Amino acid sequence: MAMKPDVTLSIVKNSQYAPNSVQKLYYNENVYRVSKNSKSFREIMQTGLECLGDIDDYQLSEVVFLAQQSLSRLSGDYVLDVSHLGILSDAIDSLGIGEEDRPKVIAAVGEKNVNALEEIGKKAGLSASAVDSLKLLVTCYGEPEKVLSSICEAFPASSIQENCRRLLSILKPLDPAHVHVDFSVINDFLYYNGIVFQGFIPGIPQSILSGGQYDNLMKKMGQQSRAIGFAVYLDLLESLPGTEDNLDADIVLQYEEGADPDKVSRTVARYTSEGKRVLAVRRLPEKLRYKEMIQLKESGEN
Repeated sequence: MAMKPDVTLSIVKNSQYAPNSVQKLYYNENVYRVSKNSKSFREIMQTGLECLGDIDDYQLSEVVFLAQQSLSRLSGDYVLDVSHLGILSDAIDSLGIGEEDRPKVIAAVGEKNVNALEEIGKKAGLSASAVDSLKLLVTCYGEPEKVLSSICEAFPASSIQENCRRLLSILKPLDPAHVHVDFSVINDFLYYNGIVFQGFIPGIPQSILSGGQYDNLMKKMGQQSRAIGFAVYLDLLESLPGTEDNLDADIVLQYEEGADPDKVSRTVARYTSEGKRVLAVRRLPEKLRYKEMIQLKESGEN
C-alpha cells in the first residue's frame, strides 16, 4: 500500500512546463502523515490550490488573496500571517552572519526568541546596531506597510528594498485588518522561497491554512516553472466550538499495554466528572474524531 504524504509533490511531478502559460489547479484529497500524538499514520483531508508556470506578481497576489478569502469563509475573525524568505535570508546575510550561525538565527526567528538572537549576535561579534536590526526581525509584527517600512530602514540592501516594495504591492488588495507581516513564519528553505503564509481562526490552536511560493522545489524536481499554492486542513475544523456533536469523544485517553486498570479508571472518572466524554483506548482507531489526546504513561499524563 502506498500512502500519499503530500498532494503538491504529485502535482509537480506530473506538471508540464509551457512557456508563457500558467496552470491553475485545485484539489480535495486525503493525505497520510504520522501523528505527533499517536506516532501512527492518520488520514488528513485537505483542500487546496496550486498555481504553476511563468507566474508573475499578479498571480502571487491572486493566490494570497484566495487564501485570505478562504479564511474569511471560515471565520470573520481570522488572521493571515505573511512572511518573505528572500527578505529574511538577505537580511541575515547583510549582517555578516556566518554559515555556522545561520541555522541558529533562522530557528530563533521562527521561535520569536529575542534573547537567543541577542546572544548569537554578540558571539558573532556584531555591533549593537546590527544586533538591534537582527532582533527587529522578531519584534516587528503587524500592518504590512508599517512593518516593511521598519525593515527597509534597518536593512538598506537593494535586494531587501526591492522585495519589500514588491511584497507590499502584492498584499495591497488584501484586507489590512486581517493580514499581518510576521517573519517568524518560516518554511523549509530547500522547498520554499519568497512569500510564505499561515492562516489562523479562533478556536483552533494551530494554523488551519498554510502555503507559499516553492520555486526551489520546482528546481529540485527538474522543472522550469515557478509555483505557489496553499492547503486548508479540513480535519482541524472538527475541533471548532459548535462541532462537538460531530465528535466521537472530547478526550481520547491512550494507555500503554499492561497499564494498571485502576489508574486508567481513575483518570477516566476524573475527566468524566468534569462533564467530558472520554474514550480510553490502547490503540487509536482510524478516523476517530476528538478534541484532545492524552497519553497515560507510567510517568504520568502527556
